[in-house]
Amino acid sequence: MLLVNQIRDNYAGVLAGLKKRNFQNAEAALAVAIRLDDLRKSTQAVRDQLQSESNSISKKIGMLMKEGKAAEAQEIKERTSQIKSEIKELDEQNSKAEEELKSLLYTIPNVPHDSVPAGKSAEDNEVVLEQGDIPVLHDEKQPHWELIKKYDIIDFDLGVKITGAGFPVYKGKGARLQRALINFFLDEAMAQGYMEVQPPILVNEDSGYGTGQLPDKEGQMYFATADNLYLIPTAEVPLTNLYRDVILSEEDLPVKNVGFTPCFRREAGSWGAHVRGLNRLHQFDKVEIVQITHPEKSYEALESMSLYVQGLLQKLELPYRVLRLCGGDMGFTSALTYDMEVYSAAQERWLEVSSVSNFETYQSNRLKLRFKGDDKKTQLAHSLNGSALALPRIVASILENNQTPDGIRMPKVLHPYLGFDKI
Repeated sequence: MLLVNQIRDNYAGVLAGLKKRNFQNAEAALAVAIRLDDLRKSTQAVRDQLQSESNSISKKIGMLMKEGKAAEAQEIKERTSQIKSEIKELDEQNSKAEEELKSLLYTIPNVPHDSVPAGKSAEDNEVVLEQGDIPVLHDEKQPHWELIKKYDIIDFDLGVKITGAGFPVYKGKGARLQRALINFFLDEAMAQGYMEVQPPILVNEDSGYGTGQLPDKEGQMYFATADNLYLIPTAEVPLTNLYRDVILSEEDLPVKNVGFTPCFRREAGSWGAHVRGLNRLHQFDKVEIVQITHPEKSYEALESMSLYVQGLLQKLELPYRVLRLCGGDMGFTSALTYDMEVYSAAQERWLEVSSVSNFETYQSNRLKLRFKGDDKKTQLAHSLNGSALALPRIVASILENNQTPDGIRMPKVLHPYLGFDKI
């Protein structure tokens, strides 16, 4: 969440950034935040004065008692009782103001980086680059949902039988392709200095608030009501929450972690041809990279993460493009996001396979994730994350782009992991 000092010190910049996001009632929200902070500060100032008075009275009572002036001491004690009552009332007012302020700040999105283009939807995203040749397929080309039936490698009907729509069953070479991609992505990340972490896939409410899924996306998450736990929509949540309420040393930075998990998303309101097959699922596998960095180095880290994900796509021989998301299409917590999309030759459309984002201090302020520098002062770190990569649309593109009349050719980089070169 935003820092109140950030709002005060750069009011015009914060307001302009929120308007770039098309955030409704930005001025009113910021005004209320400042008013609640003023109330909190003024209440605290009065409390501090009363506490100082109480301390002085306590010393005076001690002196009077030593001097045998018990009657005078008793008179003063009545004032201390009154002060205690006033302090209790002020503490309640202060707690209420702090809670209202925190609840309000939870509803205000992050301020976009200056480079973020204005815009209202995905149509306004900026294409940064395109890489690779669009494959020319044979006349009998098929979309991946037909190919998986033809080669019997993924079964949606069995998934419906066991669970429901959006929960496919991978089998035979389809299951091996999943496992190959996961191992390939993990090996590549570790070669780049990321430490592998296997986190829980259920998280508590504090974790959801820490990374910003709550209160923004509760409608998109599966919720285990009996235990008050959420199934993770992405490994970003547990991997980043490893550092909730942690103070790192500056020499520990950057922290670089990678984790593979299944991800669960309700995808409420999603329908249409664009969500057929593997294009949109309720459960899918993803490898996620997370970095915790020094604030001065986070945008350097973001570019590095973007290039790393692009390198994975190049090794998989997939044509791709990089988008800088506009203000209206960015995630709630992000300051700057790059989306990577691969071209699906049979569907003849671009499919998003990765988002790489810098959250600056937005998550770390919620998480109380700090580091201590050489000057022994603590400050908030910057957090970043990226999909490296989400499997479903990668699989869809590999199947579609590499289909031939004689089978589906597998990318060379996966051959050692697969044990076969064609489906």
